[in-house]
Amino acid sequence: MTIDLHNYSLSIIFVVSVVLIVMASEAGRLLGTRASGRGGGDVSTLEGAILGLLALMIGFTFAMALSRFEVRREAVLNEANAIGTTALRARLLPAPHNVEINKLLREYVKIRLDITQRVVSATELNAAIDRSNEIQEALWQQTKLVAVKDNGMVPTGLFIQTLNEMIDDQSKRLEALRNRVPNVVLIALYGVAIVAGAIAGYANGLEARRVRLPVHIMGLLAVAVILLIQDLDRPTSGFVRTSQQPMIDTAKSISAYTD
Repeated sequence: MTIDLHNYSLSIIFVVSVVLIVMASEAGRLLGTRASGRGGGDVSTLEGAILGLLALMIGFTFAMALSRFEVRREAVLNEANAIGTTALRARLLPAPHNVEINKLLREYVKIRLDITQRVVSATELNAAIDRSNEIQEALWQQTKLVAVKDNGMVPTGLFIQTLNEMIDDQSKRLEALRNRVPNVVLIALYGVAIVAGAIAGYANGLEARRVRLPVHIMGLLAVAVILLIQDLDRPTSGFVRTSQQPMIDTAKSISAYTD
């Protein structure tokens, strides 16, 4: 059974990974101490190679997570702009449709803010998506009623155009939210880090003066960087979060509309 790291909190992952790397380095150090009288061979070369591989993998994975983080931030901005434009153009529609549409848009924005201010379960996320789809259908029904009264390009046609964009932006944002660094890549990173810790410990055990601190610091730094990658990949939890300020500003603007 494959362990899905996305289902575990970062604090648990940090503690477990530090323990595993320390255990691996201590096991390697013990083996190196036993083999110290028989020569080290090319252990230093192997140590440099595995550390280089670890650095390369961390670099590529960090770039992957950072690019996904930027896509999520851009998706929030685009959807907020689309919702704001839709609300503005809705004010040009005849009553009572303009009031009803902006009421629906207020709830639409509120749903987005609710699921991003805290960590939500898959059930809660699916329920929010279902409700968003219901609101979109209600908006289309209002649009059809307006089109019957006035099918001109301005303002009905422009409103339909921006409503289409708003619905498309929801799909793009959901795709960006679900697009994470593959779990197998993260597991491979931790695997290489554990092996690197074991090799570093083994090389340390071969030396005449055996100091644990540098090996443990190396392991701790590797874990911290990998954890930062996972933090970037979790937009609603952790220390690095996708800013929702554009959506908050849009919610304030819509709530201030009186017509």
